Amino acid sequence: MLRLEMVGRTVRTATIVAAGLLAIAPTSALAKSDAASTHAYVVADYALAKASEALVPKAQKRIASYRKKVGGECAHIGEGSPQTEKGWKLSYEVVGALWSLSYGTDAGAIHKFMHTVKGLSWSNSKTTKIARTYATSLGELASLPMPDLCKDIKAWTSSEYETVPSDTLQFDNHAEAIELHTMPEQLIAPYLTPADRHIVARTEKLEEKLLNTETFVGANDWFAMLETLSLNQ
Repeated sequence: MLRLEMVGRTVRTATIVAAGLLAIAPTSALAKSDAASTHAYVVADYALAKASEALVPKAQKRIASYRKKVGGECAHIGEGSPQTEKGWKLSYEVVGALWSLSYGTDAGAIHKFMHTVKGLSWSNSKTTKIARTYATSLGELASLPMPDLCKDIKAWTSSEYETVPSDTLQFDNHAEAIELHTMPEQLIAPYLTPADRHIVARTEKLEEKLLNTETFVGANDWFAMLETLSLNQ
């Protein structure tokens, strides 16, 4: 009886231990998978920020060239335009044109980022969705079509500023629908290694520089385009 009892205890103990290992193993595997996805995301995000920062001069040259082109084709076409809600739609189209140029310059780097993120996943489906949605939104901005500002503003002025062209409305609606929601750090914080945190810090510095460029240089580009077109904001 003693031996049978001991055997029974051994079997039960082994069963309990095995069940415990089965319960722990998936969690451990998921944690490793989350950590691997986090590291890949952090590295890809830094590479994108670094490439974007390096491409700023090229984007500025494209914008300057485009402004010269528009100036040669339809300078001051919006002369006398009123500052109205309809007029703002044309001004917003100018913003979109500048996005098309700046994000289009980053298209190669953005597509690399998209390709990497597309293959990543986290045990938290919300994290996966945010990462992929962010990458997709960047791709949409990088492929934003260039509007025909001269044609659209001419159509608006020809209507005595009453009718906003359908092309303008479609473009504005498309551009406005693109929302960039970056990855909240708290979602991936548990999986960040010390090396990852260092990369994140470097990325944040680059993104701060890019934000300043977009805020100040981008605003100046917009004002310059509006002046070229004589379009009131």
